[in-house]
Amino acid sequence: MTAPNPAAGKPVDPASLVNVPQLVTAYFASKPDPSDPTQRVAFGTSGHRGTSLKNSFNENHILSTTQAICDHRRETGLTGPLFIGIDTHALAEPALASAVEVFAANGVDIMIDERGGYTPTPVISHAILSYDKGRTSGLADGVVITPSHNPPEDGGYKYNPPHGGPADTDVTAKVEKTANAYMESGMKGVARMPYARARKAPTTHMHDYIRPYVADLGNAVDMALIKSSGVKIGIDPLGGAAVHYWQPLIEHYGINATIVNDAVDPTFRFMTADWDGKIRMDCSSPFAMASLIQMRDRFDVAFANDTDADRHGIVTRTGGLMNPNHFLAAAIAYLFEHRPQWDKEAAIGKTIVSSSIIDRVAKKLNRKLVETPVGFKWFVEGLGTGAFGFAGEESAGASFLKRDGSVWTTDKDGMVMGLLAAEILGRTGRDPSQLFAGLTAELGVPFYERIDVPATPKQKNALKALGPDQLDMRQLAGEPVSAIRTRAPGNDQSFGGIKVESEAGWFAARPSGTEDVYKIYAESFRDQNHLKTIQQDAQRAIAKAF
Repeated sequence: MTAPNPAAGKPVDPASLVNVPQLVTAYFASKPDPSDPTQRVAFGTSGHRGTSLKNSFNENHILSTTQAICDHRRETGLTGPLFIGIDTHALAEPALASAVEVFAANGVDIMIDERGGYTPTPVISHAILSYDKGRTSGLADGVVITPSHNPPEDGGYKYNPPHGGPADTDVTAKVEKTANAYMESGMKGVARMPYARARKAPTTHMHDYIRPYVADLGNAVDMALIKSSGVKIGIDPLGGAAVHYWQPLIEHYGINATIVNDAVDPTFRFMTADWDGKIRMDCSSPFAMASLIQMRDRFDVAFANDTDADRHGIVTRTGGLMNPNHFLAAAIAYLFEHRPQWDKEAAIGKTIVSSSIIDRVAKKLNRKLVETPVGFKWFVEGLGTGAFGFAGEESAGASFLKRDGSVWTTDKDGMVMGLLAAEILGRTGRDPSQLFAGLTAELGVPFYERIDVPATPKQKNALKALGPDQLDMRQLAGEPVSAIRTRAPGNDQSFGGIKVESEAGWFAARPSGTEDVYKIYAESFRDQNHLKTIQQDAQRAIAKAF
């Protein structure tokens, strides 16, 4: 990790806050140039992200992408409603207005929050799955307008098909190509209706998102147990989309929980700066989470979510902010012992760069482990069918089945993960940090770190193409190499990098999609020095291959 900025973990300097009027004006006034690669629609699994200040998230991006989604729905015969939600980023509201104009002009039935509020990603997933249950035609899909935990000046726009999870590349590539063609043609073919008319269109419906999600939560987490145990919970929405879900939830289930901050402010001035001095609502960052960590003694367990509430950060009295891998391991160990109705064959899904402590927990539980490339899209089908009991990523995103073994969400759900931490404490009398400590006493202590190493675009491409022969590593930190992989063992899909394993440690290297760096994920089950040696060996071997 790069040395943190002196401002990291401290309240943000008011002079550095985003200028919201300027941001929104640029959204409508600036027109992106499709001949500039940085200004085109780049629609990945997490949708399109950018900022209006750099002409990478403007009205034309949203109008053209929305029209491309309408075209996709027509081509694939999707006629059900489209559930649409926004987070609290400044650009979400204007982007919603643009999207509504196009959906209405295309006659798409859309479901908008009846309170004019915010809707978390997992709530959209839950709404799609609830609607589609038992149907074979007239299926629903959804859009979430969010750049996740990105800085306040960013906007994002992502699509969830009828399976309720992130769209795969077959859909995203088509949407991206069509959207850019519309921008290149000067927006010819994009249908649009004036906003006031679009809001009143017979196809624009007001929808209650809060009540159905809150009412169903008790089927995923044992809320009655959390109430009866009296566990004292602290909740920080970090000014994100879950902000207005917690009070109804607390009242509905009668749990002993406090919302520590219910402010919504598009500048996010209440945040503490992240590692590089920027504002990011990253609930896995000790710098962004400094305020909640300081309150840890006030609660038995506390948690926060990022801006679209698909990620979680767990804070315990005994251990402070948990490393995401540690909570995943604790959650898996707990759930597979306390969900008797789950199928005995239900597997554990993990990404190839997540901690191997999860492999050891799976072995202890005698459960099948499925290791996939990075990206939650690989878990959608398994969560949908019940083949996965739990699926999670090292970046603090996970979801799991309902208590009866049926699907809860096929997208990450940070809210359900936070409440699970309270269930663990309520049932076992140990918080998740203590549960994890018990696991490591039996299975070994993992030392895990991700570092970024500078790399040119040419080197990044070389790393993508790197195979076991070119790397030629026989030893890793003094141990024989047991495996070199470029494909995830769980589904034999390429993960866009290389992984080298030995008995007591491993590293994986993959190029960043957004920056001129490559990422090294490394882990040792010995000590910090062994981890450092693994990282050095990794960098040496990759530099030699370059």
